[in-house]
Amino acid sequence: MSRAGTGVAWGSLVSGLASVATLPVAVYLTRFSERYELLHSGFAIPLGALLGLAAITLARRARRRNVLSLERGRGHGIARAGTILGIVGVCIALAAVVALVVYALLEYVGSRE
Repeated sequence: MSRAGTGVAWGSLVSGLASVATLPVAVYLTRFSERYELLHSGFAIPLGALLGLAAITLARRARRRNVLSLERGRGHGIARAGTILGIVGVCIALAAVVALVVYALLEYVGSRE
């Protein structure tokens, strides 16, 4: 993989790590704030999903550059890790959306009684 391809692979890894860490950090930070509650950490869901999609896209670009390059193998594992972390980050964001929908349904049902 060329030098640029390796840089893209590292970008994928960093984006994937940020995607996985976004929601847990947002939830953790709400514990120390008087102004924000746990429900407010839901505003970090789009950021986590976008970072996960960016990681997947960057990893795909790095693998494409690897195929086109004469130097095989450099950064392939990094791009794979970025892909996996990106997928995990998107899954965490989707799970958080499901949790918010369930919470909203429970609040709605509870308010009707």
